[in-house]
Amino acid sequence: MHHSGTGALLSAPTEPSATAPAAGSGSGRLDLLPVPQSADDAHCVHVTLHLAGGAVLRRPHGELPVAAGDLVISGGPHPVNLLRGADCASRVFRVPCQALGISAAEVRAAGALHAPGSTGVGSLASQFLATLAAHSDGLVPLARIRLARSAADLLALLITDLLDEDAPDRAGGSAALLTRIRAHIERTLTRPDLSPESVARAHCISVRYLHKLFQQDGTTVGQWIRHRRLEACRQELDRPPHRRVPVAVVAGRFGFASPSHFSRVFREAYGLTPTQWQARTDARLAGVQAG
Repeated sequence: MHHSGTGALLSAPTEPSATAPAAGSGSGRLDLLPVPQSADDAHCVHVTLHLAGGAVLRRPHGELPVAAGDLVISGGPHPVNLLRGADCASRVFRVPCQALGISAAEVRAAGALHAPGSTGVGSLASQFLATLAAHSDGLVPLARIRLARSAADLLALLITDLLDEDAPDRAGGSAALLTRIRAHIERTLTRPDLSPESVARAHCISVRYLHKLFQQDGTTVGQWIRHRRLEACRQELDRPPHRRVPVAVVAGRFGFASPSHFSRVFREAYGLTPTQWQARTDARLAGVQAG
């Protein structure tokens, strides 16, 4: 297989003394982002950008031609079901799984994934990778790493969608991931640093992909966090007087630093201020006791 080369690295090495493989040397792969020294190919996903020549991807129901610009994604550097002609030219990018929120084992289990480079997210990812590889020599390191992270975000979206299409009920599917993320938010409602960034970091995914998961469900990460915090506050305010804590304490416990802001958003959500809600609870409890 021929590799058209720039010779430039797409990411800085993990340690100053380390070196990543340059195009056309050794494995002929480019590291899109730094790969941890403790990691190996088993902890990376490989993305082959087909540039030219004949190639087909074997599928259970036949062979799929691979056109120039298409991407083939695999858990290893050499997809066993990708057949290349002698005139084939391609570029292989290695991406650490921790940057994608996807395990190489999931990709290996699905076999090589194919993304057309002519439509949808596959087109965006293909063009981004081709441009990044061609022009990385002229980029300063900070710009190169930022662009590489954007490329990884696109690949995370693309690979997750391909895996979901391949097996919608897979354990690592987007629906299952969203369920785990919501459970994590529920457990951490009282943490002052709870944010889209902290949630994405805890699940080894990008903030952009996290937002995509919630958009599919018709909301945003911030809206969901606020909704769950308000619900937790409402439950606290429903406590009987002898178990009650001040409204400001409840607000602060669940991340509302300003009592006035808390009062406003609570009223927007439930139609009453927190104090009015407590008064209604007291009246209800009094009525129960009188009955």
